Amino acid sequence: MRANKLIPDWLKNYRRQWLAGDATAALVATMMLVPQALAYAALAGLPPHIGLYASLLPLVGYALFGSSSVLSVGPVAVLALMTASALTPLAAPGSAEYIAGAVLLAALSGFFLFAMGLMRLGALSNLLSHPVISGFVSGAAALIIIGQISPLVGVESDGDTALQLLVSTLAHLPEAVPLTAALGVGAVLILVSAKFWLGITLVKMGMRAHNARLLARLAPMLVVLAAIALTAILHLEKEMAVVGKIPPGLPALTLPAFDWNLTHRLLLPALVIALLGFVESLSIAHAIALRRRQRLNADAELRGLGAANLFSALSGGFAVTGSFARTAINDEAGAVSPMSGLIAAALMALVLLFLTPLFTELPLTVLAATIIVAAAGLIDARGFVHNWRYDRTDGLAMAGTFLGVLLFGVEAGIGLGIGLSFATLIWRSSRPHIAVVGRVPGTEHFRNVLRHTVDTLPDILFLRIDESLFFSNISAVEERILSELKRHADVRELVLILSSVSRIDGTALERLQQVNRDLRDRDIGLHLSEVKGPVLDRLGRSKFLEELNGRVFLSSYIAELALRRGDSATEA
Repeated sequence: MRANKLIPDWLKNYRRQWLAGDATAALVATMMLVPQALAYAALAGLPPHIGLYASLLPLVGYALFGSSSVLSVGPVAVLALMTASALTPLAAPGSAEYIAGAVLLAALSGFFLFAMGLMRLGALSNLLSHPVISGFVSGAAALIIIGQISPLVGVESDGDTALQLLVSTLAHLPEAVPLTAALGVGAVLILVSAKFWLGITLVKMGMRAHNARLLARLAPMLVVLAAIALTAILHLEKEMAVVGKIPPGLPALTLPAFDWNLTHRLLLPALVIALLGFVESLSIAHAIALRRRQRLNADAELRGLGAANLFSALSGGFAVTGSFARTAINDEAGAVSPMSGLIAAALMALVLLFLTPLFTELPLTVLAATIIVAAAGLIDARGFVHNWRYDRTDGLAMAGTFLGVLLFGVEAGIGLGIGLSFATLIWRSSRPHIAVVGRVPGTEHFRNVLRHTVDTLPDILFLRIDESLFFSNISAVEERILSELKRHADVRELVLILSSVSRIDGTALERLQQVNRDLRDRDIGLHLSEVKGPVLDRLGRSKFLEELNGRVFLSSYIAELALRRGDSATEA
């Protein structure tokens, strides 16, 4: 019975007719995963074969614990960049200490994710706003592109920020190796052309749109194979840097080496990588689940990604998460269940066992080209325009995070993004919408006087507060009340409509008590209407209701009737 509980529900209910779709999707996704795994390992400052290790067992871990039917887990560009950013100050890229640090970072990220999944903290996906995440990813993508120009053209450059890297690269451009630059730029042009025009061209030639999209997405693998063939035929390895020898065989399963000093320094980067990877992966999985009319479990996603990262560390890999591009191709290729991930893991094992010699002569400039084109797709210019038009605060938060990554680096950028998320929330809440309302003629409904034709009374003022009241916004509420009373000099009764107020904190209560005393001194009654039960319960535990200079009414209409004729029988 206990062993049966360890088997995922999808596997218990697996149908034989799903196998063809899952196998096809796995084959296509693996063809896309191999070049990306090699490229993102290099981006992380690791030997390319580490990317293959990180593309094997994580697929198994997610399939066992995750909830998405098609999410493809493995190395991604942003986490590779964050891995490099966290480890570069601690060890030389590619060194044994650096590799051990990457493995430990994956293990810590996996531990955080799995523990949060056990504690059912899936709501953490709401910690960062989408504009901030988009700004960070876009900034990281721009930083990746700038950083890959050097290997693309065969020059050396250094710098901690995008600006420093760009200046250093431009200064060394005259030293570019012509053959390396020609092959790299040519690969970029081919990949860009394939991305935008290959699918359309194939459709015009009579191919089905579905197959055309798949073939266009496989362009990176085709370019990689073509570059390998070209290098082998012309012996270009003597003229440019290539991947070099890749250890054949499956990775050895070992526990990460524990070093308390290193662990202490990697705790915060691991937590940031875990949270960002989870939020991005969950958004990808949600998009596919909605289209397929499937349910997604955020807590299971935490456990699935946690297991993927723990399995990656166990096999000597680095931090992983869900990939948008590979998930999309998995979906388009016909994946039905997580079995596609298990089959992809088996195919990756075959690559490690038998095909690693094939990639030894892959030029690094072609890897740089695949990274640049993939990263370019992560820059969300359209999202910035949308956010700026719809809500300037979201647009500023996205732009601020983007510039923070470019100007100050990855850690500072994500820190700035988190700060902007909370600053945006506080800024909005500190400026609550408050409307002067009146009754729609012939009804019991009260609406904004600026938007509707309503009836108002000269001696009764109705104000609707559309936000919970707490320390950061109560001053704005108090100022608006005083301003409206100044504009309506004949008012003798003020009714605060609290239908949208879900909470009143201690600071706001004290200020309301002060407003109540001030209005009593001015012989103006303060009344409340449409107060929610929980709010009324909390107010009842204070002296506010006893000291209130007016009444509490069930509805605004009842308040108007009572105050017009002075009837106290209509109180709530």
